[in-house]
Amino acid sequence: QVQLVESGGGLVQPGGSLRLSCAASGISLDYSVIGWFRQGPGKEREAVACASYSGASIYYVGSVKGRFTFSRDIAKNTAYLQMNSMKPEDTAVYYCAASDRLCSSVYNRYDYRGQGTQVTVSS
Repeated sequence: QVQLVESGGGLVQPGGSLRLSCAASGISLDYSVIGWFRQGPGKEREAVACASYSGASIYYVGSVKGRFTFSRDIAKNTAYLQMNSMKPEDTAVYYCAASDRLCSSVYNRYDYRGQGTQVTVSS
């Protein structure tokens, strides 16, 4: 059974940082395309970042470029999203997702999806 479990969310002040984790079981993230998505209050879910197999290519939505960084630890079978210089508009539930296809901005195209972790940016 494949599981993706996000953690690391919480409350952070504007300008602060958080690192989200996506721990996988039943699937090797080294051979998976991994996407990070978020859904803010009253907003549509949007793709934030996507990494191809083994991280050869990483894509970011424009609003987070230069602030968010994707990484993965193969030994821990965990993906991360480092979020710096955070803004109130980054407030959302963040989800990770995995598949064996290409990067996609469409959440439902991923075979496996986590339950999400809440991130709130507020002073």
